[in-house]
Amino acid sequence: MSSDESVISVYDISKCFYSYDKPSDRLKHSIMPRLQRALGTAVKAYGREFWALRNINFEVGRGETVGIVGRNGSGKSTLLQIICGTLMPTSGRVETLGRVAALLELGSGFNPEFTGRENVYLNASVLGLSREEVDQRFDAIAGFADIGDFIEQPVKAYSSGMMMRLAFAVQAQIDPAILIVDEALSVGDARFQAKCFERLRQLKNNGTSILLVTHSSEQVVTHCNRAILLDQSRVEMIGPSRPVINRYLDILFGRDKPAPDSAVSFDQAAPGPDSPGLATQRVGPAMGFTHDLYSRRHGYNPHEYRWGDGAASVTDFHLCAGGHEFPAQIAPGEEVVLHLALRFNRTVINPILGFTLKTKEGVTVYGTNSYLLECAGAGELGRSGSQARACLKFVNRLATGDYFISIGIASREGEAIVPHDRRYDSIHLVVSATPQLLGLIDLAATMNIDQVSNNDQP
Repeated sequence: MSSDESVISVYDISKCFYSYDKPSDRLKHSIMPRLQRALGTAVKAYGREFWALRNINFEVGRGETVGIVGRNGSGKSTLLQIICGTLMPTSGRVETLGRVAALLELGSGFNPEFTGRENVYLNASVLGLSREEVDQRFDAIAGFADIGDFIEQPVKAYSSGMMMRLAFAVQAQIDPAILIVDEALSVGDARFQAKCFERLRQLKNNGTSILLVTHSSEQVVTHCNRAILLDQSRVEMIGPSRPVINRYLDILFGRDKPAPDSAVSFDQAAPGPDSPGLATQRVGPAMGFTHDLYSRRHGYNPHEYRWGDGAASVTDFHLCAGGHEFPAQIAPGEEVVLHLALRFNRTVINPILGFTLKTKEGVTVYGTNSYLLECAGAGELGRSGSQARACLKFVNRLATGDYFISIGIASREGEAIVPHDRRYDSIHLVVSATPQLLGLIDLAATMNIDQVSNNDQP
């Protein structure tokens, strides 16, 4: 946290909604229970309870950016509405310190018949600004929204993107103590999103606390100090962004489903290098297929995040770069060759082998899989008891730094992804100095500059 002072404190918040079979039940529910309690008779329920939130507790410090993630229906938007004060909780309380600005729904707070200019003044006045203060900030708001002459047109003529631009411009230019954003930034184009996140960074540096609800895991990892995972109306996890996002992906892709055969597990009892578990094939180096040798290799990250139902296993890897096995560092321009040993413990229909390369901050640099690459031979894999070797090659064009490779085997059952063995951040790569490169990756750009004489000018 940027400060020990909490600007948002959520204490044991719960929210219950009711659904009714017919309109008259709604009226009965609002009247009859009170009469029944007054008469001392049994209270009859006329509606069905749905608990959107149950016993939510957390705090947000000044200048902290916190992401809120969870599956659809987990209670994220309900929680934000309660924090903003637009929805009352069934129990519990929320305390906020300072002005709260929120982007909950596109166009909320806008009058569709008013022009953009009129809505700026209306929206800002609701947030507590005087007309003189809005006059001083109007040019900055209009410039940030960048919708041109549409600022003088009725909002009902705006596209969703234009409405979001104007709404964000108003909220972000008033320097709130707390800014709450619920998926609104997903509407804008890439350039405007970059502009918004730069403004969020400025607000954070100025002490604004930000709550960001998004389905983009990379936005949470990149921009948030902490994250809160909601699942089934409760707080599943609170902590640093990366572990929370890992847990979110677990839930999203079905890690919590029980394995079909509990006897199948990942074999961690790795044999020695001369044991029968080490196999050699003509297509690559000696590798372990019947035993898990993965954790014995140089470059293995002991803090990997591994899970799956055990139907298939990634049991070993061999990394080579520039002709050197398991190099301590990889030089720019070297070809990297990664061999993987795969074992199928049960029959898997159409398995997919995935590969992802991330920075140490968790930003994905590159990702692909055997399906996207139309990998030859992939369709023949998956028979119970079979083994396979995969070979992935790429040229190192990364900038100096630490990177992590994630490997996974999965398959599809209808629309669902079934993970069999996922090894997140399991291989650590170190790229040596690249003094001629800024950023993350070398695009192999070229540049020519030719001097022009005065006679060549028009």
